[in-house]
Amino acid sequence: MKIAKTKSFVKFYRKLPKHIQKKTDKQIVFLSQNLSHPSLRTKRMSGLDRWEARVDRSYRFTFDKLKDTLILRTVGPHDEGLGKK
Repeated sequence: MKIAKTKSFVKFYRKLPKHIQKKTDKQIVFLSQNLSHPSLRTKRMSGLDRWEARVDRSYRFTFDKLKDTLILRTVGPHDEGLGKK
């Protein structure tokens, strides 16, 4: 699948520590190859037409699916990465 990043995703990504940026990059590769990769723990967000996936135990990112493109929306510590703060 193709990957697109929103301006807000890029803004949040730049604020992440370098080691989390590297983990995020790895998880995005997994996402583009297999939405169901076990380390992502991908799931639909309740009440929204949006998806969430894991960077690691503490960090998450969200995305939308549009045909053959995944649009990355937010990334950050758990609640912030899910757009809740």
